[in-house]
Amino acid sequence: MQQQYAWQFFRAGEVDQVVIRNGQDIAHLGELDQKLWVALACPTRGIEFDSATLDLIDESKDGRIRPPELVAACEWAVARVRDPQVLADGGDVLQLSSINDQTEEGVLLLAEARRVLALAGCPEATSLTLAQVQQRLASLQALRFNGDGVISAATADGDEALAALIARIQDSYGAVEGCDGVPGIDRSKVEAFFADVQALQAWFALAAELGCQLQPRALALAAAEAVNAVQAKVDDFFARTRLVEFDANALAALNPTSEGYAALGAQVLSSSSAGLAALPLAAVSGERSLPLVHGVNPAWATALQTLREQAVAPVFGHALSALTEAQWEELKATLAHCQQWLASCPATPLGTLAEAEIHALLHGGLQAAVTELLDHDDAEKEHSLQAVALEKLIRLQRDLLPLLNNFVSFSSFYRREGAAFQAGTLFLDGRSCDLTVEVADAASHSVLAAMAKTYLAYCECKRAGVKKTIVAAFTAGDVDFLFVGRNGVFYDRAGNDWDATIIKLIDNPTSIGQAFFSPYKKFVRMIEEQVAKHAAAKNDVVNAGLSNNAAKLVTAPKDLAPPPRKTDVGTVAAIGVALGSLSAVIVGIFGKFIELGPWIPVAILGMILAISGPSMLIAWLKLRQRSLGPILDASGWAINGRMNINLGLGRSLSQTAKVPGNAKRNYADPYADTHGLRNALCVLGLVVMVALLAWRMHWLDGMLSPNWPHVPAKVQESAAPVQAAGQ
Repeated sequence: MQQQYAWQFFRAGEVDQVVIRNGQDIAHLGELDQKLWVALACPTRGIEFDSATLDLIDESKDGRIRPPELVAACEWAVARVRDPQVLADGGDVLQLSSINDQTEEGVLLLAEARRVLALAGCPEATSLTLAQVQQRLASLQALRFNGDGVISAATADGDEALAALIARIQDSYGAVEGCDGVPGIDRSKVEAFFADVQALQAWFALAAELGCQLQPRALALAAAEAVNAVQAKVDDFFARTRLVEFDANALAALNPTSEGYAALGAQVLSSSSAGLAALPLAAVSGERSLPLVHGVNPAWATALQTLREQAVAPVFGHALSALTEAQWEELKATLAHCQQWLASCPATPLGTLAEAEIHALLHGGLQAAVTELLDHDDAEKEHSLQAVALEKLIRLQRDLLPLLNNFVSFSSFYRREGAAFQAGTLFLDGRSCDLTVEVADAASHSVLAAMAKTYLAYCECKRAGVKKTIVAAFTAGDVDFLFVGRNGVFYDRAGNDWDATIIKLIDNPTSIGQAFFSPYKKFVRMIEEQVAKHAAAKNDVVNAGLSNNAAKLVTAPKDLAPPPRKTDVGTVAAIGVALGSLSAVIVGIFGKFIELGPWIPVAILGMILAISGPSMLIAWLKLRQRSLGPILDASGWAINGRMNINLGLGRSLSQTAKVPGNAKRNYADPYADTHGLRNALCVLGLVVMVALLAWRMHWLDGMLSPNWPHVPAKVQESAAPVQAAGQ
């Protein structure tokens, strides 16, 4: 039994992830169970990775990388180097000694590498850079023959006839874009063109075999075309005349009615009107004779004139003014072979070509000339293919290991080295968010991303007239001042700064601490809102009263004094009773609270848990489910694991502002709120509560007068009979 390759794994995001760090790991990637891969697909755009490398790996050209394509890229690269460790060492400089020249592919690759170095003016060099290969490809594309299998009119190099032929093929059969971006034609277009030309030549040769009675051939062709143009209408006319001969009662029905002419009269008519063309060629009578000059349908007058000149006159020797049914049948019989030949004309994009032009195309040397151009270009094709292969090998040497650490495992992300999906860093609300992902559509992305149980802020970023949308995960700190419309600055991976504005929020807890204070903050905000509403309502009432009073003062007689206001005794009494009841309730609650004695801390803790417990429990459940997967899935990835974002990772992804440890700080704030009275009352209340608790717990009995120690009422009542019995 073949021994399995020994992989190494690390634990991150509550998922076992494979360690890929050397060439042997890359060489054995195809043996790794895909259930252990972190991702099963990733897009080739919208991520921070060289798109040119991804395009070379994306063999299906569908804009996505999948495991079979990534494994194929690894196997392709490993087969072309002596030691796969060079693929893990990285860099965009390929040592010629690293190329495996023991295979046919390696020999061709090494020969092309030396050719590139020779063309670059350093034939003795032992290494090849990516820039040198790209320069070679750029120069190859600029050559007359660049090996892409596409030639253009410019490839003809001054030969006007050849250039015109290439342009004609391109116009008729479509263009193919070359690697230099210039449209042209390839071998398939040329072969299709000359195949159609040969088909037309065979068609012309068929005319002699059919033996058209009318000569010359051009005259027969024109006559047959004239007959084809009107044959259906002429046959219709003679069929009507035969029907009238059979039954004269059909005469009125076979000619246009007065109502039909009335309908035509209501229209704007011309010789090309469809209504006219639908009428018979001439008025139907009992005679089997079709007029060709006078009394014909205006819509068909030109076609009948052509029939008379190009078919009737050549066949009958003179231009008849009317055509009998027998003459019409004779005309069709004479031109039957010509019509058959016309019907067999091959359908091609070339249209109608003269026989002389076809002969010139096939025997004038143009076919051989354009084929020679294609042969010259194909001679360079192998060099072009090998140059592209060199570029692919160098790119894979540089990018393959980082791609694997952003696909098979997310070690680049968990080592905080900058993952491919991280778009940059968002600075907003006194913190930096490193987990940012570029999105195409915030509305559609948020539907799936909401399953991540993470606080997400979608931001529209603008820079120099360019816009893009990102989503940032806030995984630590409070979110009290995050709202739609708030602005920040986004730095992409290239260091460019963008103006960022929040356009959408998905609310989720960021920490247990934030959930603890959340109910109290909501309660305070609710009180503030209610107080503000009540104050606004009272303000409106006061303003309305002042307005009314002012109006009364202006309109009242001068000698009429306003009556004195009287105090409502009942109202004052009611207020007093209410205040007394409220104070009694407060005193009663405070008394019961004091009677708890040593259980007071437990009661306080219970009250806190009753208020904050549910919020903290919900936060804990959501934080346990906080995951990176849905955020990336919504961006086109296929994440195979859950990839949880725990509290530690969350704190590292969203960092709040901190003053440097070696900084000097002046804590004196001349504009800080003093709150002296509030703080004094709070301290006084705390002291009173501590004193009452100490008195209740008999902690002060040794310090107080004998009359002051606290003795519970029940103890005093039980002590009285004992004293009486003693007396």
